[in-house]
Amino acid sequence: MTEPDEPIRDDHAELLRRRALTEDAARPDAVERRHAGNGRTARENVEDLVDAGSFVEYGRFAIAAQRFRRDVADLIARTPADGLIAGTARINGDVFGDERSACAVLSYDYTVLAGTQGALGHRKKDRLFEIIDRLRLPTVFFAEGGGGRPGDTDYPVVSALDARAFKLWAALSGLVPRIAIVKGRCFAGNAVIAGCSDLIVATEDASLGMGGPAMIAGGGLGDVPPDDVGPMSMQEPNGVVDIVVADEAEAVAVTKRLMGYFQGATAAGEAGDQTRLRTMIPERARRAYFVAPIIETLADDGSVTFLRERFAPEMVTALARIDGRAVGVIANNTRVMAGAITAAAADKAARFLQLCDAFGLPVVSLVDCPGYMVGPAAEAEALVRRASRMLVAGAAMRVPLIAVILRRGYGLGAQAMTGGSLHEPLLTVAWPGAHLGPMGLEGAVRLGLRKELEKIADDDEREERVRQATAVAQENAKALNAAVLFEIDDVIDPAETRGLIAATLAAAASREQPPGGRRFVDTW
Repeated sequence: MTEPDEPIRDDHAELLRRRALTEDAARPDAVERRHAGNGRTARENVEDLVDAGSFVEYGRFAIAAQRFRRDVADLIARTPADGLIAGTARINGDVFGDERSACAVLSYDYTVLAGTQGALGHRKKDRLFEIIDRLRLPTVFFAEGGGGRPGDTDYPVVSALDARAFKLWAALSGLVPRIAIVKGRCFAGNAVIAGCSDLIVATEDASLGMGGPAMIAGGGLGDVPPDDVGPMSMQEPNGVVDIVVADEAEAVAVTKRLMGYFQGATAAGEAGDQTRLRTMIPERARRAYFVAPIIETLADDGSVTFLRERFAPEMVTALARIDGRAVGVIANNTRVMAGAITAAAADKAARFLQLCDAFGLPVVSLVDCPGYMVGPAAEAEALVRRASRMLVAGAAMRVPLIAVILRRGYGLGAQAMTGGSLHEPLLTVAWPGAHLGPMGLEGAVRLGLRKELEKIADDDEREERVRQATAVAQENAKALNAAVLFEIDDVIDPAETRGLIAATLAAAASREQPPGGRRFVDTW
């Protein structure tokens, strides 16, 4: 072992000198510009994300492949790691231990050639992606950058379309959880890295698009400022990103939380007063209400993370914990479209069910659904295909599903919320005020009594007949009547819901899941 006062060898000294050149301190001007733009450096983000001392870096001495047009010393000083920091690490090790916290982390470095994708960077990605596959490592990728780099000269290329990185990254779908973080400008190949990920966390100043300004102008589509290509005002409501945050510090905190859902169970958490659930559903059948507080009350305190909140808000998707177990939650939002399932809502739910199924997260479905949205405007959105996608995703699920009918469970929409049938979930229960039916009750009455109603000339008398028949149907549709015929498993006190979910999940966890082939998670 070298003594502290013993002179180091020349080769060791050269290593230390070169290694220092890969650190932020070697490029204070670049760091200052990054900070001036309210950003953090790639190394600062990685350090914040991973457990202290756990990062094992790959390829730190790589440089941009531009030796034919730039001095090597300049490349060493100005293009460390070829603009891509990558390695293995641990995240949340204090909660989950070394084995379950093992992960991979990659980050484009925007201070190096605008985070563009260089020749050695692609090779580095290939190497990491193969290690991720081999070791089944959950992965976080900071994807900010301008796409492919045309300035590399060291390797002769015609098209560079033989690069394997995108295929290797896409092939990890459904194999390991992958979270992308996007800050600032993220275009072309960098955007594909984000788009192929399972979850995208973006800062509010991000601009995300399949082509940047140069590509747009080159295609004859005009001059578009980079921040106008795909701002969060566009990409959040259209469902491209899952969570929008203020800055990179918050993005890292949210990502650590998201990663935790895929790392396993924790100690059972505290929960709110469950008796509050008894009064969270309005007595008036048509009165809308917030479903988020119901989810938060059922879950462990502080454990809920809502996804894609501004996209198809009529369908709520969230990750949470119940008694320490990570779960996915889908719920109808009666404040938008009365909770009906639109084409976009079906897409949102189907993709979320795939995500949960791929990574072993049980699903809790909170149902208050009048059915699928119908009519010409709805059909113009390709409703038949998109609505059916939710049924296909539900039928393919291998993880436990638990359904709770909060108020209304009508028609095919309710079936889609329960995996295709009330008897598909491991447990299907209803709250006392719930009603079930093959379609909306008033619509069913008008359809069933159509000929009779046509014979009533007086409008007021006809509507009174509809009200009377609907009241009878309403009485018949009560959850207790459905339970009498064993269409559902039980009608419960809402305050019992959390306990029943936890008990059912515990029973399911004690049984091995049936074998099944690996499935990918749709990008949409």
